[in-house]
Amino acid sequence: MDLVLLCVFLPLVTVTWGQYSDYYYGPYNYGDNDEWVNVYRQGFNFQCPHGQVIVAVRSVFSKKEGSDRLWNYACMPASQTLGEPTECWWEEINRAGTEWYQTCSNNGLVAGFQSQYFPSVLDREWQFYCCRYSRRCPYSCWLTTEYPGHYGEDMDMMMYTYDYYIRGATTTFSAVDR
Repeated sequence: MDLVLLCVFLPLVTVTWGQYSDYYYGPYNYGDNDEWVNVYRQGFNFQCPHGQVIVAVRSVFSKKEGSDRLWNYACMPASQTLGEPTECWWEEINRAGTEWYQTCSNNGLVAGFQSQYFPSVLDREWQFYCCRYSRRCPYSCWLTTEYPGHYGEDMDMMMYTYDYYIRGATTTFSAVDR
C-alpha cells in the first residue's frame, strides 16, 4: 500500500479490549532507535515470539526513499486470562495500491506483519500474522484516533493499558499522493 496507506494503516488500527483490568505497561523497548525491521523499498517479515502480540508500532516516512516508511514493532505477552495460543495463521494479503480494512478472523490478535514494497505504485502490500487464544475474551472494538494528521508524519502508537490489543487496521489510498 502506498505511503498514504501505510500512514493511515496503523493510525486507524482496530483495538480490542480484552479484560476489565487497567494496568499500565510502561515504556516499550523497540531496541536501538536505528534498528528497524525493514530498510526502505524492501520487504520484511516480523513475528512476535510465541504467546506474544503486537502492542506498539513506530514508523518514519521518507519521500526521497520512494515515499516509503521504516517500521518497528514491540511485543508483549498476551494476558494469562486469554490462555495459550491455540493456532496462528497468515491472513489474506492486502494488495498494494488499494484501500482496505481488515481484522484478524476467528477472534485472533495481531502477532506480526509481513510486507512487500512495489515501486510501480509506491505502495506496500500487507499481510497480518494472527493468533487465537484458548479462552475467548469479551471485547469491544473501535478504530483508534492515534494516527498521523498527514500521510508523511512519523508515527508512534502504543497500547498504554494492559489487555488492549491490535486486531486489525484500515487504510486509504490516493493515486495522487502515492
